[in-house]
Amino acid sequence: MIKLNQFGVIPIDYKTLVTSLGKYKSPKDKVARMENDGEIIRLKKGLFVVTQKVHQQTLSRELIANHLCGPSYVSCETALSFYGLIPERVYLTKSMTTKRSKNYSTLLGNFEYISVNQDYFAIGIRQEIVENKFAFMIATPEKALCDLIISTKGLKIQSMKSMQIYLEEDLRMDISAVQNFNKEIIGQCNSKSNKKKTELTQLLKVIEL
Repeated sequence: MIKLNQFGVIPIDYKTLVTSLGKYKSPKDKVARMENDGEIIRLKKGLFVVTQKVHQQTLSRELIANHLCGPSYVSCETALSFYGLIPERVYLTKSMTTKRSKNYSTLLGNFEYISVNQDYFAIGIRQEIVENKFAFMIATPEKALCDLIISTKGLKIQSMKSMQIYLEEDLRMDISAVQNFNKEIIGQCNSKSNKKKTELTQLLKVIEL
């Protein structure tokens, strides 16, 4: 327990986990027992996280999302909910990545990764530091909204009025909060994305009201 406690909430790979255990004839069996005893959770092959039962800390799905697939940053509804910009609690953790799109189902929830090009990916990312213990990468509010728009299939917004309706009625966002967004970030997203340019142009018009 003491050795596991040193990792806190940060996900660890199999090699690091086995090294921390000391000398065991069958490290694989020891890891399996720790899983069965609820001391660790397997996130995917070769990646684990120590449970709250051991370190008494709340696990961060945002941090786990960064480690499950990299490079990536938390975005879309997950980030908008994190900032308190949408009222609904989000159960699917969404991220953007430069790798291919993929999904993971874990005991801690489901994680979705949406592929974007490198130039677009690099815009509007920030580091969130939590209690000086760990940090994760997350989209700024502006980038999270752009990511949501470009990744929503079937979304067609051709006018500024339609964008206002989408923001206020579909997402239930406070339009005054959106109008305080950094339009430079949205403009960069519009120039680097190869999707939904009309929609992002309408978003810029709403912000410039």
